[in-house]
Amino acid sequence: MQFIIRLHPEIIVKSRSVRKRFTFILAGNIRRIFKLNDLSVEVRQFWDKLTLIVNHRSIDKHVEIVDLLQRIPGIDQILQVEESTFTDLDDICQQIKHAWQPLLVGKSFVVRVKRSGKHPFSSLEAARYVGGYLNQNCDSQGVNLTSPDLIVEFEINQHKLIQRHNRIKCLGGMPLPTQDEVLSLMSGGYDSGVATYQMIRRGARTHFCFFNLGGREHEIGVKQVSYYLWKRYSESHRVKFIAVDFAPVVADILENVENSQMGVVLKRMMVRAASQVADKLNINALLTGESLGKVSSQTMTNLSVIDKATDKLILRPLICMDKFEIIDQAKHIGTEDFAKIMPEYCGVISRKPTTKAELAKIEMEESKLDFGMIERVVGEAKMRDIRTIIEDAEQETEFVTEVDILPRNSIVLDIRSAEEQEEAPLALSTVKVQHIPFFKLATQFPSLPQDKQYFLYCDRGVMSQLQALLLHEQGYDQVQVYRPKA
Repeated sequence: MQFIIRLHPEIIVKSRSVRKRFTFILAGNIRRIFKLNDLSVEVRQFWDKLTLIVNHRSIDKHVEIVDLLQRIPGIDQILQVEESTFTDLDDICQQIKHAWQPLLVGKSFVVRVKRSGKHPFSSLEAARYVGGYLNQNCDSQGVNLTSPDLIVEFEINQHKLIQRHNRIKCLGGMPLPTQDEVLSLMSGGYDSGVATYQMIRRGARTHFCFFNLGGREHEIGVKQVSYYLWKRYSESHRVKFIAVDFAPVVADILENVENSQMGVVLKRMMVRAASQVADKLNINALLTGESLGKVSSQTMTNLSVIDKATDKLILRPLICMDKFEIIDQAKHIGTEDFAKIMPEYCGVISRKPTTKAELAKIEMEESKLDFGMIERVVGEAKMRDIRTIIEDAEQETEFVTEVDILPRNSIVLDIRSAEEQEEAPLALSTVKVQHIPFFKLATQFPSLPQDKQYFLYCDRGVMSQLQALLLHEQGYDQVQVYRPKA
């Protein structure tokens, strides 16, 4: 099995040296990610593409291979290819018919041929010959050169016939890390998740900084979405997750700052704290999910005042997106389900928040605050490798039992998404399996019979551990985790 990997168009138009460097980085990322997922492949570099050859022991992992390729930044599209030998044009016709006949029923088509080597026919002649053969021997709607339903593509390279199937659109963007590193201010909601995804897609190695305003439950939720974004879109590189307990700073603001100025002051204090975290990581840019005019603190005037709290570059990729566009993209990248259940902590709520903050007035209000507190909370912040969130979850949930053998009369709750459940159904002969996606668990669990033992299941155990912890903290002690042996 082989795949042709097409580069994102922005890579192709760059200078020769930059294009070569980006292609080299992308090839390395692909090799690294496939190795981490225990898939045996070979990656070959060419001027305008990469080729991925699947080795024998991973030949049955087609779905997993395609899924991984679709979410690696820098890949525009992939084409599955089959390579064979041929004797003449009639032999090519037979092979093309075998592959395409079922797909051509009731469809119009056109044939495109790329040829290299010495042959007694040209590319155009080969296309016409094969097209005429398919038109006569398949139940199609005929050839349509301008707007066909299907494009029958293949390549003739010396004595090899290379057929291309299943053109699949991928993530696009730039390979990681072809841009400088950034620090994302993660709240776990729709906006910060989408902004982080967009920055990863542009090739920026993105770290996560969380300001905890809501206690343990909020931190667990943000860990889930941060781990998901890293695992799904930037697994090729290590990043940090930093949790800052910001409750003392919020308390100081509530006690000392004029009500109408609180929102802007809070954002400026967060920016200052994030800048100190970024300094520790040698990062020069901050990332937020702010969108122009969405809330009172995000007017043009207020954003300008917020920016003056730091000398770091503040990136706002959502600045011109409305809420519906952001939600649609959250659905597309898979963070909507996290955002739905994320507890919201505004920190401060002003009765009449200013929309035209004055820097002098804001600085006067800030003079009432203890700026040493910023250094203290940053100094006490927990900085973790994102990969250790699994280990952290296990330590935090030490009282949540994990089993590989299920007791009689127990119920397994498969908390994976519907798509994951369909791709790899969990079938247990002696125990009832009930499907409740993790984002519905908090609302649906209280309605389940409370005299039963429940075991949560997900692919890697991270989500089930964290969800079990949340249910335990709500008083449901009969919840445990099911982790079958590999």
